[in-house]
Amino acid sequence: MHPGGPLTGTVRAGGAKNSVLKLMAACLLAEGRHVLTNVPHIADVDTMAEVLTALGAQVARGERPDQLVVTTPAELTPEAPYELVERMRASVVILGPLLARCGWARVSMPGGDDFGPRPIDMHLHALGTLGTEFSTSHGNVEGRVATTVGGRPRLVGHRVVLEYPSHTGTDNVLMAATLAKGTTVIENAAREPEVRDLAEFLGAMGARITGAGTSRIEVEGVERLEPATHAVLPDRLVVATFLVAAGLTGGEVVVEDGRPEHMEMLIRKLEATGIDIALTPEGLRSAADGSRRLRSVDVATLPYPGFATDYKPLVVTLLTVADGVGIVTENLFFGRFRYVEELRRMGADVRTEGHHAVVRGVGRLSAAPVRAHDVRAGAALVLAGLVADGETVISDARHIDRGYEDLDGKLRHLGAHVVRA
Repeated sequence: MHPGGPLTGTVRAGGAKNSVLKLMAACLLAEGRHVLTNVPHIADVDTMAEVLTALGAQVARGERPDQLVVTTPAELTPEAPYELVERMRASVVILGPLLARCGWARVSMPGGDDFGPRPIDMHLHALGTLGTEFSTSHGNVEGRVATTVGGRPRLVGHRVVLEYPSHTGTDNVLMAATLAKGTTVIENAAREPEVRDLAEFLGAMGARITGAGTSRIEVEGVERLEPATHAVLPDRLVVATFLVAAGLTGGEVVVEDGRPEHMEMLIRKLEATGIDIALTPEGLRSAADGSRRLRSVDVATLPYPGFATDYKPLVVTLLTVADGVGIVTENLFFGRFRYVEELRRMGADVRTEGHHAVVRGVGRLSAAPVRAHDVRAGAALVLAGLVADGETVISDARHIDRGYEDLDGKLRHLGAHVVRA
């Protein structure tokens, strides 16, 4: 890729990666034909489709390109193979649905993005509270529902207090609780829009859920669920990528399906740098004056509705060419500054110490061969290439494909000089 002029035009973000994977897992809860729409063509959807297929479900694209049909059989094979699970951490969310439907499950320890350990102990503790006994051996986690109701294994509702408002932890317990006997209360639940999206899908299936989107979710278990149709909400992280890209290049981009109510903290920070963000009849618009440098800001990641950790690589890239010094603090995941060394190769002035990074804007970056360590870091390096002198080559671009549908094509549509090798 080569630097170009300001990005201009209109684009769509498409369905959210961090929602659709959980929605696909939720299809395991009910026998029959489920239809998901606004499903992005990304690698992680393909991987989750392979996981569901290994469990006995049928997964296929529907009549429309954005449609996914999941047909769940009466009998599942609740064992997820290592070669699939190790490719994607989000695959751990099949554990809750499998325990609820089958009474036992064996799942390999999950893999995924390379930004430090994220143990699943919280998932196991929460599901254990609902009546599951776990054992681990040979890289696998096996869970068996220890309680019997009406002659069959069945989870039992309970009060579950999460030690941290984990998104996937909340999703796992939420799905498991829908078929548990009695009422489950999830305290310190994640509040992300994607959790609400999952709850809406489960509600369409017949689940009884209140409080999704707050820190306290209550689920009244039902005997069975029915298949349903649901549209995936837009991907706020892809929206963020295009908002930042417009500001970096001094352009004007409208994201048709951008929802500002899902990203208030990010918008506040981008506006503080000098980017104009506005909701228009056409969509969410991001614009900046290319003749003036953006201003540095300080950022600290926090659980939603705070500043999302997935936004951070995009904003760090923006700060590398902004005027002044910005301090960025990572409060959620260890090791999520690994992409900084790649930005340094491009001339960025970034110093890291522990959970903090100090970013001194240099005005202009210089192209270099760099490597994508994870989905958002890969996208951030693409953005850096938009404002770097020379040709930037990004290896391991497969990480970008895990969460972005045709990112290079959409950027070309907006005027960027980006090609796939």
